[in-house]
Amino acid sequence: MSLWAGQLALACALGLGWVAAGAAPKAPADTKAAKSATEDADWLYTIQRRDTLYDLALAWLEAPRTWQDLQRLNRVADPLRLPPGGKLRMPVAWLKREAAVADVMFVKGAVTLRRGAEPAQPLALGAQLRSSDVLRTGEQASVSVRFADGSRLLVPPGSEVQLESLLVLGRAALPAVVLRVQQGGAENQVVPNPQRPPKYEVRTPKLNLGVRGTEFRVQVDGDRQWVAVDAGRVRATGEAADLVPGEGLVAGAGGPLRARLLPAPDVAAVPRVVERLPLRLSWAPGTDSAWRAQIFARQDFNRLLLDARVKQPEVTWPRDQALPDGDYTLRLRAIDAAGLEGAAADVDFSLQARPEPPFIRLPAPDAVVYAPGLELGWTLNAEAPRVRLQIARDAAFQDLVQQPPPIAGASHGASLPPGVYHWRIASVAGERAGPFGDAQRFELREPPPAPPPATPAVNGNQLDLRWPAVSGVVGYELEWATNAGFEGAVTHKTDKPELTLPKPAPGRYYLRARSRNADGINSPWGQTQLIDQPEEPLRWPWLILVPVVLHVLL
Repeated sequence: MSLWAGQLALACALGLGWVAAGAAPKAPADTKAAKSATEDADWLYTIQRRDTLYDLALAWLEAPRTWQDLQRLNRVADPLRLPPGGKLRMPVAWLKREAAVADVMFVKGAVTLRRGAEPAQPLALGAQLRSSDVLRTGEQASVSVRFADGSRLLVPPGSEVQLESLLVLGRAALPAVVLRVQQGGAENQVVPNPQRPPKYEVRTPKLNLGVRGTEFRVQVDGDRQWVAVDAGRVRATGEAADLVPGEGLVAGAGGPLRARLLPAPDVAAVPRVVERLPLRLSWAPGTDSAWRAQIFARQDFNRLLLDARVKQPEVTWPRDQALPDGDYTLRLRAIDAAGLEGAAADVDFSLQARPEPPFIRLPAPDAVVYAPGLELGWTLNAEAPRVRLQIARDAAFQDLVQQPPPIAGASHGASLPPGVYHWRIASVAGERAGPFGDAQRFELREPPPAPPPATPAVNGNQLDLRWPAVSGVVGYELEWATNAGFEGAVTHKTDKPELTLPKPAPGRYYLRARSRNADGINSPWGQTQLIDQPEEPLRWPWLILVPVVLHVLL
């Protein structure tokens, strides 16, 4: 007898007609099925044209279930005539089970996969995961996994998660996922399906959780374990009511404790553009005492790039964890006294920190510089050797006084009138200039004036030099030489506008002087003076004769 003939005979024996599902009695318990928070749930199958109970049972049901079980459960009068678009109840526990795989959709950092007795191996993007696989993430490492129905798992840094069971139920349509979080965290996005509740479970050493299309987070830290619900509902074994959005559960030494999640932090103060490395973000402190900060690719919460818990309203990631320039999202949560993370606040920002600005060498911050010796110096960025320079009279750089074209070098001499200035530099790579570094302030002053020419006067065996005092000067330096180039000059210093020297031998001399202020700054050399010391009248020839006379007398 053909299959169609057998089905027709069966239909004739049972009679015709259809009773819609909805008032059906509860089906007999399946003692062979594993029990869970969603094990006894029904899947509402949408009937297609030409569907029959016999075909559906053959395709979907695990032995020993048969089409007769479906007929009794749904009170179907004619198993061969099912109205298209109608709903048919199929208990999840009755469905066939087949092995499934999950896809690795994102990997960052040191993530390993351990499969059975094999040694752990680095996890590769695009790898397929199977039941019993164990994922482990290192510092600042993360992995995102996609299941058959599009549900997703994000494993943050410092975590160990086992994919305890990956199955598809009934003709590869209904995924069944069981996860075990041993340490760290698991962030879950379970795709809702109006036809059936998802079979998605998460287990920790103290919690068994079943979900119904939801977003929730699980955290394990030794004996302390948490679950927080962001959307949908989560059933925790032993709890009379489901956890709803904004609720969490803390399992510790004193037993499970339900709690409301802290509200999302205030992120209005987070900068929308960051131009410096290392990456530093801050926010309003509020009344919270700890926060969790996560950096994702812009609005892509499957790609976790950085993760930190901090006790101050700011976070800094070191340079060895620096992100490339680009667009990102900060996700921030406050953490309560029990360690439960609250609702998230998300804020987008752009990192525009490259090429990094050079380091300023001179002058020192807030230096006082005396004209005309103003030189600005910096280190060179090997990847961007040119610099963009700005000098302004104000700290906001609205009143610019110099902005030369990009400079190929490590210094710049600026000619400016006395005053207070601010300056900053940025590296230039090709046609692209990076952000300016920290601005510095300096004051440019006129050097002390050179002293006027001295008035020389011979006083016996001394030469007295005097000149008018100069205001603001605390000392003077004079050079005395026998040549106009002052080679081999003799230097004299004094703190008074006068100097007494031994009377020089006859000849021509050159004299110049400069002043020094309290900062130790010298003025330019003053006007060179020419001094002629004349020959004196002969008074000593008779002294030459004295030895001769004495010789004669003796």
